[in-house]
Amino acid sequence: MNKMDGLSTGEEEDSTFTSISLEDDTDHSLKSLRPRAESLLPKMMNADMDVDAENQVELEEKTRLINQVLELQHTLEDLSARVDAVKEENLKLKSENQVLGQYIENLMSASSVFQTTDTKSKRK
Repeated sequence: MNKMDGLSTGEEEDSTFTSISLEDDTDHSLKSLRPRAESLLPKMMNADMDVDAENQVELEEKTRLINQVLELQHTLEDLSARVDAVKEENLKLKSENQVLGQYIENLMSASSVFQTTDTKSKRK
């Protein structure tokens, strides 16, 4: 068997194959790649952290906006209820004013103090 090419020659058909170690080449290529991978790892982690931080900021902003919208909706509901209550109170007060106005007119017409007098007839 030829150790350089890993092929067996016809002479040693019974024997086991001898493996050729590629450790030197593999280690050398891994060693040359390792610094690149190690230098890329912090960049990738920082990129992931930046994405996570951006996602966190976006999530916090969305949460803040949702809470603000909900608060404004509740405020609008409260204001609408207040407007309805004021309208009802206004109608009630208008009705009471009409009743009081009619009552005052009736009192004035019944009282001699508020009745008009004919001044010309008294002078003659």
